[in-house]
Amino acid sequence: MELAKGDYVVLLEAGDRLATSALLRLADQAANHAAAILYGDEDHAGPRGRRTPWFKPAWNEEMFLALDLLSGTVALRRDVALAAARDLSGHRPLSPADALLPRAGLLAKKDVTHLPRVLAHCAGEAKSSPHRAEEIQALLGTNANVAEGPFGTARVSWPLPTVRPVVSLVIPTRDRVELLRACVGSVLAKTDYAPFELVIVDNGSRDPETLAYLDELGLRKDVTIVRSEAPFNFSALCNLGARASRGAYLLFLNNDTEVIGGDWLSEMMRHAVRPEVGAVGAKLLYDDHTIQHAGVIIGLGEAAGHGHRFLPDCDPGYFRQAHVAQQVSAVTAACLLVARAKFAASGGFDEEHFAIAYNDVDLCLRLQEAGWRNIYTPHAILYHHESKSRGDDLSPVHRERYMAELAALQERWGTKTYRDPLHSPNLDRYNEIYIPLIEIDDYE
Repeated sequence: MELAKGDYVVLLEAGDRLATSALLRLADQAANHAAAILYGDEDHAGPRGRRTPWFKPAWNEEMFLALDLLSGTVALRRDVALAAARDLSGHRPLSPADALLPRAGLLAKKDVTHLPRVLAHCAGEAKSSPHRAEEIQALLGTNANVAEGPFGTARVSWPLPTVRPVVSLVIPTRDRVELLRACVGSVLAKTDYAPFELVIVDNGSRDPETLAYLDELGLRKDVTIVRSEAPFNFSALCNLGARASRGAYLLFLNNDTEVIGGDWLSEMMRHAVRPEVGAVGAKLLYDDHTIQHAGVIIGLGEAAGHGHRFLPDCDPGYFRQAHVAQQVSAVTAACLLVARAKFAASGGFDEEHFAIAYNDVDLCLRLQEAGWRNIYTPHAILYHHESKSRGDDLSPVHRERYMAELAALQERWGTKTYRDPLHSPNLDRYNEIYIPLIEIDDYE
């Protein structure tokens, strides 16, 4: 680094080669904005001799902490490179991806630019960084605890307040006592976070067994039952439950979810208490342990969709992205946590335009517009028996309402043409699976 004379230093691993246009593209970008770090996409050796491209998102600080988002092709402005290298004085020798790049990423203070082009052809398969967790721990110090995450990633646990705030779990429901009993039972039996309360918003239940169960729950001091006979409006029910609650944080939870691990709410709260964070969402699984929700991508299908849907939870998937905490544009209201003050500042759920569909997307985009980051954490895991109590949006009885809500989303947020910066423009925006649009021969 000391010998480097250029404005930028490009780091390459032995055996990797630059794409023909790589340096020109980096130089053009630096001429437009001399960011502290410039990074591009890369490809790796894949099965049967084919190259597998990693089309990365725009700068994503949470994802960067969890996995190596930078190496492949990365250009460090010389002052940042030198500062990071000096910080390694006396450090045991590691690869740049393990030691230098994490330091450079934090020194850059978000002045990082992504070039959505394959700029390097990496010699081997994509590998995890064996020292990622310990290097991130060294960088964050006492600000967080860092452990090894799934598939060689790092899991950052931000601290909870010494005095833990009350969380109000708002659960809209109607009949279907078997769903509600499984949901509430799992919350009460498994949740290790305290204090919390349950606010169950009953929307006109008639089933005697359901009514008896609600009466039973109403005897508990930590449960409030709110009644509504109005026509089903998910947004209105959630807003009603929020008004009836007392917690400083609001957790909107579908009645067709079930808690799996006891630390789910603690994990979500570790993010929600951070001043810069808006909404927090969990990893939701179908009954067969495939992923139902791992964050919402805006613009998929000219509306919004769930990335990584149907990926087996035991499969690393697209470069392990489904299994690390990350900034996302939106999360599903099937399990959505937000500070009451931020929820109120954003205006809550839009009862008029998004009674049932896309209310969560609209809320998250308003939180994002106000300057807060929405976060998906894969370390809070629940089952979601998706829409068992609601029905299919595209069935004849619901289609007209759904199409009106879709039109409202497209008009308000421009989702017909919107390109989510947290989802590469080189990936198919009509598919929740991460499918590249660019052929191998087009990379150069």
